[in-house]
Amino acid sequence: MEVPIARYILTSVGAGIFFGILDGVINANPLAQKLNAAYSPILKKSVNVFAGIGIDLAYGFIMAAMFLLLYKSLPGESGLVKGLCFGLLAWFFRVVMSGASTWMILEVPAGLVFYNLVTGLGEMVLIGFFFGLILKPG
Repeated sequence: MEVPIARYILTSVGAGIFFGILDGVINANPLAQKLNAAYSPILKKSVNVFAGIGIDLAYGFIMAAMFLLLYKSLPGESGLVKGLCFGLLAWFFRVVMSGASTWMILEVPAGLVFYNLVTGLGEMVLIGFFFGLILKPG
């Protein structure tokens, strides 16, 4: 069961763009700005936009490859269910573990950790659905 390379590349680029859009929505809204003020003493004064785009694109390629590697092992028959399961796995390993570490070692409001857990869940599930709908082997 293979995926045409063109579909993999287009899906990966699409996922990278989707990551960038979701990150913007999640982090640039007034609630996020208020909660993230806890990091203000250590925040950079400017953001390297090109590096951010590159990182989001790399995430798209890496996560698409991981989805394909895990595809047969993911529960469910449909791409949507497999995408949901992949999104939940990504959420746990990317967001939950980071949130637990942040809560343990940094003096940040619990609301910030909770916000990151909830928005991270939404982001990872949406990315998982995106892969499940488009990136089905075979």
